[in-house]
Amino acid sequence: MSRVCFFTGKRTIAGRSIARRGKAKHLGGVGKKVTGITKRKFKPNIQRVRAVIDGKVCRVKVSAKAIRMGLVQKPPKRDYKRDS
Repeated sequence: MSRVCFFTGKRTIAGRSIARRGKAKHLGGVGKKVTGITKRKFKPNIQRVRAVIDGKVCRVKVSAKAIRMGLVQKPPKRDYKRDS
């Protein structure tokens, strides 16, 4: 199951985490030094929601940003009638 948004196409991307030590020059130090660079991942906030797509209700993975932007059309609420 891939972590990809159905509407925006957002997916996991790679990056780097840079560790530094020292005091900045403008604060009176000799400058910041890089002590390590490690790989990391930036993961989108993917949610599984029920949405209306082509007139049918189905579960899709969408990013939280797509939900906030209004790209997801939620299905109507069902009113359950209990048989008595």
